[in-house]
Amino acid sequence: MKNSKKLIFASLVLSLMTFTSVQAQENVTKFGVKGGTNFSNFYTDDVDDKNVLAGFNFGFFAKLPISDNIFLQPEISYTGKGSELVYNNALVSGTAQFKLDYIEVPLLLMVNVTKNFNIHAGPYVAYLISGKTTNKSDNGNYNFEDKINVDDFNRFDAGLAGGVGLDLEPVSFGVRYNYGLTKIGKDNSDFTSSDAKNSVLSVYAAFGF
Repeated sequence: MKNSKKLIFASLVLSLMTFTSVQAQENVTKFGVKGGTNFSNFYTDDVDDKNVLAGFNFGFFAKLPISDNIFLQPEISYTGKGSELVYNNALVSGTAQFKLDYIEVPLLLMVNVTKNFNIHAGPYVAYLISGKTTNKSDNGNYNFEDKINVDDFNRFDAGLAGGVGLDLEPVSFGVRYNYGLTKIGKDNSDFTSSDAKNSVLSVYAAFGF
């Protein structure tokens, strides 16, 4: 009987130690890489779901535990934004694209609603590093690709980000929307949509380690 009690006590202690160890592992800082597809556009008063440009994003993140279910997630990534116009008139038809490339840094508060499902939101800032305009006409007579002068645009972009994620450690998936709050073009630039702001829907996959 005494041996049985000792065995039960030892099993309880071992189980408690294992549970504590797992909890400790879950509450450590984690790092990872993430990447995916952007669906971006410009908007003025309202977000316009037309003229969406497909691009990509790639970067790194850290996951800093605040409590068992709440985390702070800073990120840094390359992300492509812009807009696309498909035109068709009596003279010519084709596709024109306006592309802007940013280095973006979001700071997100992440809450685990369940073990595998989270919601996250927070501000972001981004810095414009390059851009270009392209045109591809169906007959090929009006094809071109030109770099833009980034000095004609506001180099810094800022806004709000929010989304949902599915965690299947070490892999996770998510959908996020970035709502720009700053104008893309400067007031004195030749950019025809000087009041336009960035609007980006992202679908991504991440790997933590």
